[in-house]
Amino acid sequence: MTRIAVCPGSFDPVTNGHLDIIKRGAKVFDKIFVVVLNNSSKNPLFSVEERIELLKEVTKDLNNIEVESFQGLLMDYASQKNANAILRGLRAVSDFEYEMQITSMNRILNEKIETFFMMTNNQYSFLSSSIVKEAAKYHGNISDLVPKSVEEALIKKFSSPL
Repeated sequence: MTRIAVCPGSFDPVTNGHLDIIKRGAKVFDKIFVVVLNNSSKNPLFSVEERIELLKEVTKDLNNIEVESFQGLLMDYASQKNANAILRGLRAVSDFEYEMQITSMNRILNEKIETFFMMTNNQYSFLSSSIVKEAAKYHGNISDLVPKSVEEALIKKFSSPL
């Protein structure tokens, strides 16, 4: 059986923590669809198209990764891709309750698709896109937190008027 996973997120922007989960997942699954979800409750810095381009750039060396976007229910998307797994990263205990709620709902929507959680590498346990954006906004050093192309995109975003 081919192991196909969907790794969803807003990725605004993709961080080294996201990339860690994607790279490690690529060793476990035959194919991973990294899917940019447009979260209506968030006010994104990057457009969906920009996030897709950044993700494609930082995953270009991984042959079993495909980057797309989707609006709607994640489980509908996963079914369309014949996925048998959702891949999610956990940073800390604080992530667990939220992820448990989402996973429980996803199981109601489609019990055939399992959710797999990967603990993030300890060096990224504090890292979030929001923290990165805040540091970048005030010209903080984010070079250890995001891939170079993402750092450059953030510098460009914050050097022009918002």
